[in-house]
Amino acid sequence: MSTTAAWQSTGNSVELRKVLIDRRALRADDLAVRVSFCGVCHSDLHAIHGVTPHMSDGSGLVAGHEFTGTVMAVGSAVTGFAVGDVVAVGTLVDSCAECAMCLMGQENFCYLGPVSTYGGKDRIDGTSTKGGYSREYVVRERFAYHLPAGLDPAAAAPLMCAGITMWEPLRAARVGAGSRVAVAGLGGLGHLGVKLAAALGAEVTVLSRTADKTGDAHALGASDLLVTTDAEQMQQARGRFDLILDTISAEHELSSLLRMLDLDGTLSVVGNPLMAAPRILELAAGRKKLTSSGTGGTKGTAEMLAFCAERGIAADVEVLPSSRVIEALNRLEDGDVRYRFVLDMSDLDQPEA
Repeated sequence: MSTTAAWQSTGNSVELRKVLIDRRALRADDLAVRVSFCGVCHSDLHAIHGVTPHMSDGSGLVAGHEFTGTVMAVGSAVTGFAVGDVVAVGTLVDSCAECAMCLMGQENFCYLGPVSTYGGKDRIDGTSTKGGYSREYVVRERFAYHLPAGLDPAAAAPLMCAGITMWEPLRAARVGAGSRVAVAGLGGLGHLGVKLAAALGAEVTVLSRTADKTGDAHALGASDLLVTTDAEQMQQARGRFDLILDTISAEHELSSLLRMLDLDGTLSVVGNPLMAAPRILELAAGRKKLTSSGTGGTKGTAEMLAFCAERGIAADVEVLPSSRVIEALNRLEDGDVRYRFVLDMSDLDQPEA
C-alpha cells in the first residue's frame, strides 16, 4: 500500500481539501498510474452534493473519472502495458467479467454492478474507490487504454466520460451520412456530441435557449442552431430529427424535444437521467423512443478513442492547476466554462506553502 495526494470533499461541500489517501499495493493485473490530467464532470458535482449515491468509507469523497497519465509500475501478470506508457482511464475500473453484458464489452451494464472509478466498492477488498482528483491511481489493466498518439493528454481526458457518453447513443442509433441529429445543450457533453455526430457524417443542429452560441456551434461542426425559446422556430422543427442527444444537466421538460423527432425517432437523455419520464402517449405519437445511456464499456471506449485519434477529435478545454479545483467546480455550477475544465495534477507534487 502507498499514499498519494488528492483533493477530497466532505459533508457534500465543494470546498475540497488536499489530503493524503491510500492506494492499494499492485495486484497481478494492476497498473500504477501517475495522473497527469483529470477532467471535471458535472456528475462530480452531483456526487459531491449527494444527489447521486456513492459508497463512502467515512473519510470523504475523491471525485474524478476521466483522466490521463503515465504508467509507473505494472503487476506481474500485466502484458498489454509497460512502464512509461501514456494511458487513459474512464468511469469504470472493474466488473464481474462473466455476465452477458461484460462478455459483449458493455461492462457499464454489468449485471452484478460495475465498479465506478470513485465512490464504488472494490470487488476484492470491499474498500471505497477514490478517483482521479489525485496524483496516483491503481487500476486493473483491462480498464486502462493506450492513449493514441496525436491526442493531447489534457484535451483527451474528457473523452473518457463525456466522449463515450456521446459515442454510445450515436452508435446505437447508427448515425451516419444523412442522419439528422440535434444536440440539446452545448456544454461539456454537448460540444463533443456535435463534434462526433458531424464526424460520423450527420447533419447536426444545436438546440439552445439563446442564439449566443451560434458561432461556437458552427465552429464545432453544426450546420444550424435552433433557439428553443422561439415558438416559431420550434413549430417549424416539428418532426425534423432522427436523434436528439439531450445533454442538459438541469431539470427540464421533454415534451418539446419529443415533438421535434421524426417517425421512429429517438430522444436519448444523458445529461440528467434522474428526471421523470413523460407520458407514454407522447411516445406513441410517431412511435418515438425514449432512451438513455451510462458512459460505455471497453469495446465502445476503445472504438471511440481510435475514431477520435483518426479524426483529430478532443474536448475544448480550460486547463487549471488542480489547486484551483474549487474554482472549477463553482464555475461549472454557474455554467461558466467552454467547454470542459481539466485539472493539471502535477501541482500535487508541490509541498504545502
